[in-house]
Amino acid sequence: MRILIIRHGDPYYPTDSLTEKGQREAALLGEKLKNEGISEIYVSPHGRAQLTAKPTADALGIHPVVLDWLREFPAMLNFEYKTDFYQHKGPWNMPPELWVDDPDVYSIERWRQSKLLEGSKIAETYDYICGKFDEFTADHGFVRDGGFYRITEKGEGNRDTIALFCHFGLGTAIISHVLNMPLVAVWNSVFLPTSSVTTLFMERHIQSRPIAHGIFCGIGDTSHLYAGGEPISCSGLHTKVLK
Repeated sequence: MRILIIRHGDPYYPTDSLTEKGQREAALLGEKLKNEGISEIYVSPHGRAQLTAKPTADALGIHPVVLDWLREFPAMLNFEYKTDFYQHKGPWNMPPELWVDDPDVYSIERWRQSKLLEGSKIAETYDYICGKFDEFTADHGFVRDGGFYRITEKGEGNRDTIALFCHFGLGTAIISHVLNMPLVAVWNSVFLPTSSVTTLFMERHIQSRPIAHGIFCGIGDTSHLYAGGEPISCSGLHTKVLK
């Protein structure tokens, strides 16, 4: 099974929609994905994700299914911090001085106890999302068992490609969960550009054993934008460096 984790196009947050650039990104994405053999499309309840999915869904004749847990990660830090652009409580892409010297941030056992997260609902929200993702993969034949997946009868021979149109914070949370890596470290070390595609394979190493492991490739892939001559958006970054 292959899962495509797709961030929405360049957003216009005041109306939860897409900018003109975001609409171009979604159109280019649809041209790319219409040939990827996608059999199911799931979308966040947010408009910007649904609008990003529309060109792909229309090209394939697939009706997207809304999953509430695919919404942008809803829990924030319990304090504000200031950047050159604004003040906010976002727990991803934080200024490095807030997190890089905290040893708990890098520990899969202790990141939930980091002082950075005190008073927030980030850990419990993350566990809820991971539980919903595990339910989703189990429905497709891959049952989470510790750090790997057991392949059920439904998963045997499952070569489906499934698209999840979602968000940066949510998408990187899934990456953290599948790779068994601390959430805060992944959040603040991985960037998913708008309309980017991250590919997750359920890799079966030994054919005689019903065990799979999540393998990522092409994290944050924007090749469709390069092909279409569309610049990468900096939405989600504090430093405006991409051209």
